[in-house]
Amino acid sequence: MIDIIAADRVSDHQLNVTFSDGVQRVIDFEPFLRESKNPLIRVYLEPARFANYRVEDGDLVWDDYGLCFPIADLYENRI
Repeated sequence: MIDIIAADRVSDHQLNVTFSDGVQRVIDFEPFLRESKNPLIRVYLEPARFANYRVEDGDLVWDDYGLCFPIADLYENRI
């Protein structure tokens, strides 16, 4: 089982995500956020709101799980 152990902000909507097996991926969340029709997801286009992420129990989450992604998708950089 692979967990996320760290996430560092690279730019407004990009994070360098480090996984428990040592793999690192720079993930650009902006295309996903821009293409979403859901206004509750689009609020994360605001850079300050997007910056309010955390790694919790091996997952990458925003707010009260208002935004989160399957670890396998992040690992493969498919969001």
